[in-house]
Amino acid sequence: QVQLVESGGGLVQAGGSLRLSCAASGRTFSTYVMGWFRQAPGKEREFVAAITSSGGNTYYADSVKGRFTISRDNAKNTVYLQMNSLKPEDAAVYYCGIKRFSGGYYYPHMYDYWGQGTQVTVSS
Repeated sequence: QVQLVESGGGLVQAGGSLRLSCAASGRTFSTYVMGWFRQAPGKEREFVAAITSSGGNTYYADSVKGRFTISRDNAKNTVYLQMNSLKPEDAAVYYCGIKRFSGGYYYPHMYDYWGQGTQVTVSS
């Protein structure tokens, strides 16, 4: 069993920045793929970004490329999402997920565990 705890959400003006963190329990964090997804009211959970176990490869949704950066610190069992140039359409609950195998980064059903989510609100 892996537990994930997100933090760092909040209210920010359009054009501003936030840094989300997701801390994971367990000794095998460094072997897992980590992903960030988001879900706005009335919408399905959508892919935002993913990073492979070593951090050597990253993947982004087109809507956030060039604005968001995913990174990880395996020594701290933590994955981060730096969000810059935020837009009102970025507002959502952001979830981190963990998956044991490579591939399928874009699909929420491929992830094994989820955190409770952190709210991001962007004012225009």
